[in-house]
Amino acid sequence: MRIVKIFINIILFIILVSTLPVNAKEKLNVEGKGYIGTLPELVREYVPKDSENGTDENASKPVKSIPAKDFNSEAEIKPAPNEDPAFVNIILKTDKTSKYGNDLNEFIPILESLYDIIDENKSLQLFNAKVYFFNKSADYFRDKYAQKPEGQYISYKKLLELSTHARSIALLRAEAQKYNPYLAYGSEGYIYNPNSIQEQLGFLKKEIQQTILLLRESI
Repeated sequence: MRIVKIFINIILFIILVSTLPVNAKEKLNVEGKGYIGTLPELVREYVPKDSENGTDENASKPVKSIPAKDFNSEAEIKPAPNEDPAFVNIILKTDKTSKYGNDLNEFIPILESLYDIIDENKSLQLFNAKVYFFNKSADYFRDKYAQKPEGQYISYKKLLELSTHARSIALLRAEAQKYNPYLAYGSEGYIYNPNSIQEQLGFLKKEIQQTILLLRESI
């Protein structure tokens, strides 16, 4: 019986092999492991299809080149909106002047007024009053910035030097008015000579003008 079963199995195997295609017969000796056959090239042969008509939706669309913008072209560079108040007031003038600059700016009209008093040869009383106000403002300015970095600025030092010079000229003119009738214009009384005082006022006026220019440049 056992021999009969073996014989029947051999006949069935021969029949099975004879019914397979040629390629299958060649690949039948693969130790009986794994997939017998070839896999499709999924990556290379994949083409996206239009879901409606089954065609490539990008096949008929030409590739468009996107040119780079010419950033040196005047057409691409937009001018600053200098006429727009929002731009001028917010962008251009935002905190450009410091507190120190604001304080310097307050001295300019004081010095201009003092310059005009000297230039127009106005009264001694008006001159002394303006110098007094200037000196008081300069003293406050000195105390405010003496211990700060601004105390090393040229504008700071120049302003205090002018204040000292103006104070000395005001004192000289007051003394000249008081002692002039009793002094002979000798070696000791020469400083009270009207010509000498006018010369000193000329120096002071020139110094005031230079200081005003320096303050404007420092703001």
